[in-house]
Amino acid sequence: MTVKTQPELTLRALLTGMFLGILLTPCNIYSGLKIGWTFNMSITAALLSFGFWTLLHQLTIAKPWGLLESNINQTAASSAASIISGGLVAPIPALALVSNIELPWYQLIIWVFTVSFFGIWVAYFLLTPFLIRSPLPLPAGVATAQVMQDIFSKGHEALLRVYALGLAALGAALIKITDSYWWTIPRLTLPGTVSTSGASTAAGYSFKNLTFFLDPSPLLIGFGAIIGPRIGISLLVGAVLSWGIIGPEILNQGWVLPGQNDPTASWFPELVGWLLWPGVTLMVTASVGPFILMLLPLNKTKQVQQDTLPTGPVYHRGKLVYAGLMVACCLVVGVQMWLFDTDFYMALLAVPLAFILAVVAGRVVGETGIPPIGAIGQVSQLSMGMAAPGNMTTNLTTANVAGGTAGQCADLLNDFKVGRIIHANPLHQVVAQCIGVLTGSIIGSLTYLALIPDPQAMLISDNWPAPAVVTWQAVAETLNVGLSAIPLNARLAMLAGVVASIMLMLAERHLPAKVVRIVPSGPALGLAFVIPASISFSMFLGAAIAWFLRRYALTWSQRFLIAIASGMVAGESIAGVGSAILQLTGRY
Repeated sequence: MTVKTQPELTLRALLTGMFLGILLTPCNIYSGLKIGWTFNMSITAALLSFGFWTLLHQLTIAKPWGLLESNINQTAASSAASIISGGLVAPIPALALVSNIELPWYQLIIWVFTVSFFGIWVAYFLLTPFLIRSPLPLPAGVATAQVMQDIFSKGHEALLRVYALGLAALGAALIKITDSYWWTIPRLTLPGTVSTSGASTAAGYSFKNLTFFLDPSPLLIGFGAIIGPRIGISLLVGAVLSWGIIGPEILNQGWVLPGQNDPTASWFPELVGWLLWPGVTLMVTASVGPFILMLLPLNKTKQVQQDTLPTGPVYHRGKLVYAGLMVACCLVVGVQMWLFDTDFYMALLAVPLAFILAVVAGRVVGETGIPPIGAIGQVSQLSMGMAAPGNMTTNLTTANVAGGTAGQCADLLNDFKVGRIIHANPLHQVVAQCIGVLTGSIIGSLTYLALIPDPQAMLISDNWPAPAVVTWQAVAETLNVGLSAIPLNARLAMLAGVVASIMLMLAERHLPAKVVRIVPSGPALGLAFVIPASISFSMFLGAAIAWFLRRYALTWSQRFLIAIASGMVAGESIAGVGSAILQLTGRY
């Protein structure tokens, strides 16, 4: 059966995508609140669906699973998992912290769906200019298409990857459950104490006080394997700099008061209140700078290479895209006014701003494969801060519109690229994306509420560092009261962060590729300032293990490393979410 005669928008493809979305969305919510990072679930969804339906086909229970059906499945599943860009791990919890606004479950679902739904129609509008008339590379979409084609040409190999992913997920889940309920796995730390010169800390403090210990988390180690050695080393350097050098110094100077006098206690909440300022500055500057540079004209060499890729059918969209955009715009404006009492003109202003920034984000993700959602959020916060100074609620919610729109727009553009390569119908993918967004909005919102029932007490802690929340909250509060509210010593550290980010950005842009590989990543350095050092250490360990395996077991690594790492992330995330739900219901 050729691709063109295969079934595509089938009920089982949509249901499979919805089921995998239900399974994978909590993983991104969990990891987003833990470490501020998530990852695209397209390849994971393609592997899992292939393994499931191939098994049923071998048992003569189901028809063969087709490539086009797999594409519909991964479109729905990835859009559900991408619902985190709708605000669940950044502006929504930040809003709870700064304005004490916590939406009930049904309103939260409506809000997250609304901002993500707008992104779908922006992406559909950009289909012609970005994928047909002047096609962008969209490397993440090309990579997904190549993996899917590989799966269907090498079925046995794909099944082995599915088994590896499943076993890794099971092992990670068992480790999480064991650590939570049966036996606490030891956290390795250095012995002794760090002496200080400050009068308030004359007795010194332990390495555990500075969060210097190794967290045996499969999720963190798996993420480290995925992010690679450069980011892993950047996290390690950032952790040593922030928690090992700057942290003791600000304690010595008395700029931060130590926590409880207990060598086994963590002083993360006390220290992060100061360290977040240089950390957020590093992340924002390092994200927004390259984001602006990406607005330069597309490289012609990439253009020629991309035009040689196979292209799928072009379907006349007529007035559908404009009708969809109009409905989505009305929803965005109306829901802002209903839920947050946003002024009509401010709610209306959020629409063109979100559209423009989503177009820019689509251009950036099209050239680099990296969706700049964080940068989009901060740019929109700054823009709305000028339009509505002193209103943190409006600042966060209108910026949330831009972030959610950009996130879903980037995801669907990558899905469209997959569809163009395998000759899929883009309108069918829009349908799958809408169903995926609805699924993700429901599951993601309920997962967030189960994990964080009390944002004020739970967030920005050892258990839930929530670095993206820290960033959005810090920008909103700064725009609200100005830099004068930040201590002078922290402002000087912020200035140093700006200088360091610019230097790193210039190094990345002008140094040879071999040298750039060892230049620290600005966003990763900044992230290390706002998460416990233990998280950075564990992710560095995962990156180091992955580097070793790729160097000395390359063939095996190419076959199984990413599958196993993804399984480790998914296994702990699912077990962690399940544990939180059981605790919420009072069963444990």
